[in-house]
Amino acid sequence: MRIAMWSGPRNLSTAMMYAFSNRADFAVWDEPFYAPYLKATGADHPMRDNIIAAYETDPNIVARRCLDTIPAQKPHFYMKHMPHHMIEGFPLDWAKDCINIHLIRHPARVIASYGAKRDQMTLEDIGFAQQAVLYDKIGGLVIDSSDIRADPERMLKKLCAAIELPFDRTMLQWHAGPREADGVWASHWYNAVHQSTGFAGAEGPLPELDQPQEKMRHLAMPHYEKLAKLKL
Repeated sequence: MRIAMWSGPRNLSTAMMYAFSNRADFAVWDEPFYAPYLKATGADHPMRDNIIAAYETDPNIVARRCLDTIPAQKPHFYMKHMPHHMIEGFPLDWAKDCINIHLIRHPARVIASYGAKRDQMTLEDIGFAQQAVLYDKIGGLVIDSSDIRADPERMLKKLCAAIELPFDRTMLQWHAGPREADGVWASHWYNAVHQSTGFAGAEGPLPELDQPQEKMRHLAMPHYEKLAKLKL
């Protein structure tokens, strides 16, 4: 089984990667197309030069590796992907051989969380429009991060049943600290999940946003609502 989990940033995506990596039967890969995306776009992201130096930047080679023999001789392979990394011209045919799952989160929560980590932010950075377009291209399942946080065991059991994968209770807890599979960008982005040992509890009220952030939320909402209607 090859799982391609698609989500924007600040969307429970790293915690989900940890949940699957905690299973003995899964190898994982953290954002394979991040380095190709940075090199092709010139985007000024934190640790940009380190990321480009550390990883393969040819999207065609990365795409082939997505279908290569599963690392570490594991039965299954989980890949954490971001829709906005798949810019025009990057191959996507490999995804048809994967179980595609789209992880979503309310735009207000994503914007507030992303803004706390990066001073400059655009709608393209948080990937809502790209995720809606990607779903139209490849289909797949949809799951909401808020539902997972509200009841991790129920939602992970539901997800595993939908993809015909036996549920494993090791998905619910993991050890604190970095993981071997983390991308080099983990030191900037993963501090909260490194302190965790499982999924955080249910989310509270939506955060208050400033005027520019509220405008961005308004633009992102139709894309989120489109996928939210399809969620498990």
